[in-house]
Amino acid sequence: MSAHHHVLPPVTTPDDDADLARWDDDGAPPAQPSSSPAAWLRVGAELGDRLVALSGRQDLLVTCRPGTRSGAPAAYYPRGGEIEFDSGLFGALQPHEIRPRIVGDEERYPAAWGVFVHEAAHTAHSVWVEPNGADPRVVEAALLLEESRVEGAHLIRRPTDRAYLRTSARTLVMPDIANPRVQGIRHAASVAALILGRRDAGILDAGETRAVADLCEQVLGDELLATLTGIWTAAQRTADHDGATMLAHGKAWCDALDTASPSLPLPQGLTDLLSDAVGVVMDGMDANDAADAAAQAAADNALAARAEAKVQGRAQQAGQRRKAAATARSVFNASGTTVSPGGTSRPSRSPVTGTRKPTAAEQTAAASLSRALRAAAFRERTEERTTSPTPPGRLNVRQALARDAQRASGSIPTAEPFTATRRRSSTTPPLRVGIAVDVSGSMSAACGPVASAAWIVARAAALTGPDSRTATVAYDYDLTALTRPTHRAPDKVTTFAARGASHNLGDALDALDHGLDLSRPGTGRLLVVVTDAHYDPDETAEAVTRINRLTTAGCAVLQLTLTTNSLHLPGTTLLHLPRPDSAPAAIAQAATAAIRKTR
Repeated sequence: MSAHHHVLPPVTTPDDDADLARWDDDGAPPAQPSSSPAAWLRVGAELGDRLVALSGRQDLLVTCRPGTRSGAPAAYYPRGGEIEFDSGLFGALQPHEIRPRIVGDEERYPAAWGVFVHEAAHTAHSVWVEPNGADPRVVEAALLLEESRVEGAHLIRRPTDRAYLRTSARTLVMPDIANPRVQGIRHAASVAALILGRRDAGILDAGETRAVADLCEQVLGDELLATLTGIWTAAQRTADHDGATMLAHGKAWCDALDTASPSLPLPQGLTDLLSDAVGVVMDGMDANDAADAAAQAAADNALAARAEAKVQGRAQQAGQRRKAAATARSVFNASGTTVSPGGTSRPSRSPVTGTRKPTAAEQTAAASLSRALRAAAFRERTEERTTSPTPPGRLNVRQALARDAQRASGSIPTAEPFTATRRRSSTTPPLRVGIAVDVSGSMSAACGPVASAAWIVARAAALTGPDSRTATVAYDYDLTALTRPTHRAPDKVTTFAARGASHNLGDALDALDHGLDLSRPGTGRLLVVVTDAHYDPDETAEAVTRINRLTTAGCAVLQLTLTTNSLHLPGTTLLHLPRPDSAPAAIAQAATAAIRKTR
């Protein structure tokens, strides 16, 4: 029996009849057929469990055994509610290696699963019943058209099964091509229905079926092929229960072939030519499926790589936060000692030279800056207007008239004549200012102005509000906290000298970032770096990484330079100060701008 005839009436084999006779004779249970080992019964049962999701039916039995009664790889018996499945479809896999109940296990045997999906499509959509006395040729043609119809209908319900329906084509179609029941144009027409019908149902691609389409056009002629194409496309639009229409399509198929008169003589060895053309189709399918699988694997690998990179990035960020926290704890220590990058105290190398009382000019500058910061932080009250159909609120006469008109017309009133205004005070954003000053030998001119600026900004921030914070860190290779992020402003100005020989701006920025929360939105945030930026490449790279992270988080970063040969740190706003004593005013202006921009 040809492979596409696998919607079958119930049949019995001589062995089955012998088993029934034995049951009638002695009442013993039927003997287990030698061709159906008990080990495959579990596989059939698990296939039956998966059939519920594939077909939506729970009244079907799946039997899996070596060989089938019908001779086809698989067959569906509508009257018995059974799918017969040849265990040979699993290839070299043994029963204990096959677990169809586990979703995803089918990926190990796609060809077998494709055949099973095809049979599931029959169970869901081959529900019409042929009437008694129907012409066998018409029924044969209708069943031929049924092959692509049920796959197309199944594809609409479960589009993800397309790959498996494609893999089943070789198993189901090739036996019909190699061992045809009919010859000549009827054979070519059958091939067209099985291959080109699947093309029009969306199972195969048009490019893949080009070889069969060209050969069938040569054998059948344009007119007959167009007629047959119209028949199978009409059959694909037929409802599942409409058996009369399917038989009508089958009759139209037979009539078209009966009245056909090919304009060209049939080529020699037509069966071999058709087999070769279908082989080309199958090879093209395999190539396309392999390319799709490779592309999907590449996409999956890329997705996995991105996920792994994201995980590693989060782990790296967590490590950086822990390192920054440790650096901040060591730098802003209670004793005010200088620390190395590893956190070791080195008080003998501190750049701090002492403290002094602030001058009257510095106190005046701090008070002026405080007033400027409070003015910049001021936010107008926000107003929110709402409308409602009932008081409280101001009456809008136009809306009231509209509401009366709506009520008078019998419609549901939608106008809302009362308007209320709610005013809310806006919170004043606090200030966060971090100052990192380079104390290498080339920065001696900045020591006095920056010390003054650090005290002025700290004092002004304390006067602005209790939530404002500032901190200043002097850095060469080691780090020293000149002012700390506390609630209180320093009483005295801390003076320092620039005697260092190298730079460690990266750790200084980590300490300021963690100590002042410069990466967290919601405050006016400013980082000031006072340096000529004459660093080694590695030192520059470490600093730029931190600067980019801060600017991405919305923190303004300002670089102040005092000499004309200073370099620009990427990511910062460069401000050159020809006169060092203008540094306090420049920092104050930048802090005011930062808090003004905060939303």
